[in-house]
Amino acid sequence: MTPITTKNAPIPGGHYSQAIVHNGLVFVSGQLPIDPATGEKKIGSIEEQTEQTLKNVKSVLEASGSDLDHVLKATVYVANIDLWGQVNTVYARVFGEHRPARAVVPTRDLHHGFLIEIEVIAAQVL
Repeated sequence: MTPITTKNAPIPGGHYSQAIVHNGLVFVSGQLPIDPATGEKKIGSIEEQTEQTLKNVKSVLEASGSDLDHVLKATVYVANIDLWGQVNTVYARVFGEHRPARAVVPTRDLHHGFLIEIEVIAAQVL
């Protein structure tokens, strides 16, 4: 198992790795809408939060030897299921023609008042 750390995604705030690579699979921890360059918590619109969260996922994947086109499964936690339409619009634009397996989990409150968190499992591209 290889832990992954990149400065291009938010540094973990707890006892976990940004990702773990094992047997050609990349397990990306839940990413939040935090700008890694400034540490700014993006608490604006759900579209802005989704965009930043997916940028962070992409950065961790790239540091792990993978990319968005090799995501096998995504789990999307959303604080209010009524926001799903806006989340799905951004998600579909970012993933394009690629359609990984996905679960959407409505939650109540997410850390720091965020509206979204996304974790993925991907194949390494090496």
